[in-house]
Amino acid sequence: MATSICRTLKSTHLTTCHNIKYVAQLLDVRLPRWIVVPVRTKKRFFIPPAVNMKQKTQAEQEAKARAAGVVVRQQYMERAINISCTAGIFDPYVPPEGDARLSTLSKEGLKQRTEQLRQSAASQLAIRKIKDHDPEFSTKEFPSRAQEIFIEAHAALTQFNKENLHSLVTERCYPEMVRGNRYKTLRWRFIESLEPPRVVHARCPDMISKGNLYAQVTLRMHSRQTLAIYDRFGRLMLGDEEEPRDVLEYLVLERHLVNPYGRWRLHGKIVPAWAPPKDAIIKTVMIPGPKLKPEEEFEDLNYQVPKPKAVQWYK
Repeated sequence: MATSICRTLKSTHLTTCHNIKYVAQLLDVRLPRWIVVPVRTKKRFFIPPAVNMKQKTQAEQEAKARAAGVVVRQQYMERAINISCTAGIFDPYVPPEGDARLSTLSKEGLKQRTEQLRQSAASQLAIRKIKDHDPEFSTKEFPSRAQEIFIEAHAALTQFNKENLHSLVTERCYPEMVRGNRYKTLRWRFIESLEPPRVVHARCPDMISKGNLYAQVTLRMHSRQTLAIYDRFGRLMLGDEEEPRDVLEYLVLERHLVNPYGRWRLHGKIVPAWAPPKDAIIKTVMIPGPKLKPEEEFEDLNYQVPKPKAVQWYK
């Protein structure tokens, strides 16, 4: 039978004490009453620093850990990659100059129409790829659905509904829509469509690897809208709620075709070079008052606020 730990230690202690007494008798040395016998325990490869010890640098700690045999894992600074959408617009559509102003019966309008027919060959190939992965896609029914996505996204933007907005726009379009709107009030309204929206451009590129397809469809939308932006003080900065304006826009919608749960989302907007400049934004400027002495009060002074000059900033 195996002996217990206490019985083993007791026998070891007695043997050690007898050996020490025998050596002491030979050397004629008087021993104390209590004897401490050092016993070597398990070897420690890494001893943690003391509590009140000064903090060492990271390089010294790593060198000490390597000397003790501890492997220090290397830290990699990796950037997150989002593959649910692309980083830009592939082969962006170039709107013809004077669009929505020239009639198809005029000479310039016929030239634009023939040029669009020549450039539609690549779009037809892209539409075929889209239909292979999405059989329900149709160039006749898609514009109405895309217009609904556009209206829902801007309605979510005015209400600052982030969850709904993320489901309607891509990760590339989201920061462009919400940038600079933190302390502002937006009033936007879609009134009517002046022309039925139509698909004018389509591309189906692949990214990272072959077969990882992304569909990008450009939609031409000519509509009437109202927009008003108020600053944090409630003053009007841009637009008017009661004045509708005719807006011609080229919207780009994207979908990850390989993803079975992918959906069409607003990806960006194409602004042609011949588009008219935007209206000026009027900002509220603080006019500094008079410098008062310690014994003076502002109410006692007959101070007249000077009229500020018209200062305008452009977006």
